[in-house]
Amino acid sequence: MRCVVLPEIGTFEGWRDEARALLAEGVPPEEVLWQRGAGEADLFAGAPAAAPAQGGAVTVPRGFVDLARLAVCHADPERFARLYALLWALGRDRRLLEDRADPRVDRLERMAKEVRRDRHKMTAFVRFRELGDADGGRRRFAAWFEPSHHILELTAPFFVRRFGDMDWSILTPDLSAHFEGGTLRFGAAAARPDLPEDAAEDLWRTYFRNIFNPARVKLKAMQAEMPKKYWRNMPETALIPEMVASAQARAREMAAATPTVAPLRAERIGERLRAARVPEPGDDLAAGLAACRRCPLWENATQPVAGEGPLDAPLMIVGEQPGDLEDLEGRPFVGPAGQLFDEVAARAGLDRARAYVTNAVKHFKFAARGKRRIHQSPTQGEIQHCRWWLDLERAQVKPRLILAMGATALDSLTGDRRGLLTRRGGVEQTAEGTPVLVTVHPSYLLRLPATERAPAEAAFEADLRRAAEMLGQ
Repeated sequence: MRCVVLPEIGTFEGWRDEARALLAEGVPPEEVLWQRGAGEADLFAGAPAAAPAQGGAVTVPRGFVDLARLAVCHADPERFARLYALLWALGRDRRLLEDRADPRVDRLERMAKEVRRDRHKMTAFVRFRELGDADGGRRRFAAWFEPSHHILELTAPFFVRRFGDMDWSILTPDLSAHFEGGTLRFGAAAARPDLPEDAAEDLWRTYFRNIFNPARVKLKAMQAEMPKKYWRNMPETALIPEMVASAQARAREMAAATPTVAPLRAERIGERLRAARVPEPGDDLAAGLAACRRCPLWENATQPVAGEGPLDAPLMIVGEQPGDLEDLEGRPFVGPAGQLFDEVAARAGLDRARAYVTNAVKHFKFAARGKRRIHQSPTQGEIQHCRWWLDLERAQVKPRLILAMGATALDSLTGDRRGLLTRRGGVEQTAEGTPVLVTVHPSYLLRLPATERAPAEAAFEADLRRAAEMLGQ
């Protein structure tokens, strides 16, 4: 049986070197007894092991090194054996560390979590007291802390970074840390000293009293974050019994002092909420749209453009969004694309006057280029926000057929905008089962070269003719 005695200072580095040597020699975990300093000696241990030999390179996953650095600081006397057993197993299965269901990995991960939590407590609850006059221009401080694990060596660099302009000592029952003249060193354990109070303690008490909320006293939650074991070393905790005892009376005083008249800003918020009331299917949609703030498009548009047409129309025609002229006039399909649609619809025998005409998005989205406003396609999020209005329109009109013109309309009605040209001329359905005839948007025809315009317009006319036939027009 091999007995390995690790140093109390530099424990991780000592364990790492010993584990490398043992692994290189092929010593199995069950043949090793570990201890940290003389205080953890094992009754059945044999003679201490010789100094570690320089074995071959041992490679492990990076995650194991991080895990070991924390787990070595745990108070569990079996922590070194557990780490070496996992290291031994990693030599046979390098992916073992990824298996959180493995009891060896799970136990060490939980140990590392407890160490991280203890380190957080130390950085939060250490309270320094000033020790007399400054020495060489640097003030001297000291603090007493009782961690649950061996975390001082791992946590001391935090205090070096935070308090590098002063000399200080942190004393614990395990080790002590001393920072003097810019140099950090560690020493033996210390007994609890009788440290003097200083002016900073009044600041802590004032701060704690002012952040204490008497209306939300939760003792269990408080003690979970600030366990009682730390209270005697923290000046502000002496205030807790008195503040808890008077919490109910203070809460009643706060409630009595609450203003009974809402401030002006609350009234303004109420006005905005009333203006943005969600309309019902029977309401005037144009009035509801005027207050719509569901997406940012309203900020730059002149006005929203609601649909128009008979509310009992058998056909609903859905385009993409208002264009420049539609935005200025407040009516759908009055620009170049709308005029082309009217021409083709007349040839196809489709009566626009008997249809309800609208857009998937109700505000004009554009990019300013000098005095011109260049059309921009709406995003998926903007389509989603405006779909709510289109659904209300469909609920009001209840059309027998919907003509979806363009990818944006198709996306809003079916949830899928892909493959418009391959789907055109086909009949699909909304989620409620309303037939949707797929075609292109008239603006698509306007963008085509002259040589391609005629056949594309003929195909568009065929789609409109089919819509008229489906409705018996």
